Amino acid sequence: MVQPTAIKPFTIAVADDVLDDLRSRLRCTRWPEAELVDDWSQGVPRQWIEEVCRYWADGYDWRTREALLNRFPQFTTAIDGLDIHFVHARSPHAGALPLLITHGWPGSIVEFHKVIEPLVDPVAHGGDAADAFHVICPSLPGFGFSAKPTTTGWGIDRIAAAWARLMDRLGYPRYGAQGGDWGSAVTTAIGALDAQHCAGIHITLAMSMRPTVAGDPTPEEARALKGIKHYTDWDSGYAKQQATRPQTLAYGLTDSPAGQAAWILEKFWAWTDCNGHPENILSRDELLDNVMLYWVTATAASSARLYWESFGAERRTVHKVGVPTGVAVFPREIVTPVRRWMETNFSNIQHWSEMAKGGHFAAFEQPALFVDDVRTFFRKHR
Repeated sequence: MVQPTAIKPFTIAVADDVLDDLRSRLRCTRWPEAELVDDWSQGVPRQWIEEVCRYWADGYDWRTREALLNRFPQFTTAIDGLDIHFVHARSPHAGALPLLITHGWPGSIVEFHKVIEPLVDPVAHGGDAADAFHVICPSLPGFGFSAKPTTTGWGIDRIAAAWARLMDRLGYPRYGAQGGDWGSAVTTAIGALDAQHCAGIHITLAMSMRPTVAGDPTPEEARALKGIKHYTDWDSGYAKQQATRPQTLAYGLTDSPAGQAAWILEKFWAWTDCNGHPENILSRDELLDNVMLYWVTATAASSARLYWESFGAERRTVHKVGVPTGVAVFPREIVTPVRRWMETNFSNIQHWSEMAKGGHFAAFEQPALFVDDVRTFFRKHR
């Protein structure tokens, strides 16, 4: 009998019939007319997404990419009634700090494939053994190879509690946490709810609102407010849809790989430091690897529901965080954080770095900068 706390090895192994069905759907895509502009302002250009889908059907080699992802040890374990999938790469170096890294939407564990090895074995990558980590990267509930919730209630705090149980189950009484996008929200909640075990948190999407203060905003605050307005007016439609009618959206995305790809890849244009085109910063294979973790698992609905669970005053908790906090600010992040605003809820910000390049998918886009900043912050919190 398998115990409910059992940790079971896992290998990504997508069935051939799933891949055959994908290729068939791609080749039979019913395309809309092209956009009426010569840029991305109406959405993903038809010419490019057609080209990507042709490659996806006839050139992309999933088995090679699957093997690349399977080079990291993976497992599943049942927590709070849900099977959670995670990468668990242990360091060969004594004194390594367990580091829990959480992705967001439209990301996945694919984002971290370039940073796991240098974090786990810094010596093999020109670093110091004293900076080593045991790396744990779970797939959020309803994302990738984690199970899909069958009841409501899987919001940020419940995920944070599940992650704390995961770390305890792995035998890690003290650990660091890192995250971007929804991973930042989960990491923040961990810093508040599991402070007795969390050595510190490092986040790349630091969301905070301007406190009610008299006077005009500073130049830094004015830039941040401008960015928030742009996001609200022009870049947040996806979030509103996923927060209000995720099920309606999912019928199209689950049926059409072209639709699923376009829905995701638009964000790799909008949110990366890519000089106007996502393939300037990430390869086509890397972009499709991430899309595949949504397509082959049919998680368009379950991943979008995290927005439904999280938005609305009755669903959100604003945490006060006292554990050591590090913030890495990448210039093409969705919104630029303001330290003074953050200090309202984060009372122990000990590290603040402003990067020369990079965007929302920091570990994916700029792995060396990401690794260096994570090492620098946690060097004092081991």
